[in-house]
Amino acid sequence: VKSEEEQASAAVFRARDLLVRQRTQTINALRGHLAEYGLVVAQGPSHTAKLMEKVEDPEGDLPEAARLALTVLVDTLRSLEERINQLDAEIARRAREDEDVRRLATIPGVGPITATALVALAPCAAIFRKGRDFAAWLGLTPLQRSTGGKQKLGATSKMGERTLRRLLIIGASAVVRHARRRGIREGSWLGRMLARKPPMLVVVALANKMARIVWALMARGGTYRAPAVAA
Repeated sequence: VKSEEEQASAAVFRARDLLVRQRTQTINALRGHLAEYGLVVAQGPSHTAKLMEKVEDPEGDLPEAARLALTVLVDTLRSLEERINQLDAEIARRAREDEDVRRLATIPGVGPITATALVALAPCAAIFRKGRDFAAWLGLTPLQRSTGGKQKLGATSKMGERTLRRLLIIGASAVVRHARRRGIREGSWLGRMLARKPPMLVVVALANKMARIVWALMARGGTYRAPAVAA
């Protein structure tokens, strides 16, 4: 049973998640409508301001009726950004005050939002016997099929808590992207994986590894300590 504070954190996170999805839908709508008039902007959140500029440009080629409708979308987008920032500030405040969130945030790839979601949405760590069970509950373990006495590993099961699985995969993707850009320590687990596996497979494997670390910290306490690199 979750405490009132944990339920409040879950409500804050769920509300933010809803607004983020609405923001994505609004951005996609803006992009699609502008593309119909030959106004194309590079993809990615960093280029959202350019979409707004094209709508609000008084010397642009948009018809007045289309400009009126798209201005409503721009105003909606600004309103969503403001409310998301308010919830981000609340999540950051809760992360500073919650000891469990602070401990989980020491894991590379787990920021305040993911740590808050883990504490608020994940069940008690004691119900899982080991980290692999927690990763399986998140849907981050591969499906196993046996034929002719041989076991074969398939794609991840994608069962369990979808929101937490998505957040861990996003965090793992950021870690992999940062490591490839800044350089990877020779002999590290991530370096060996990237040398022989496709990047997306490495991201999912790292998310699985992160889930096991999360379970260990939730079940046993303590903070994350980076493993020593083998000689």
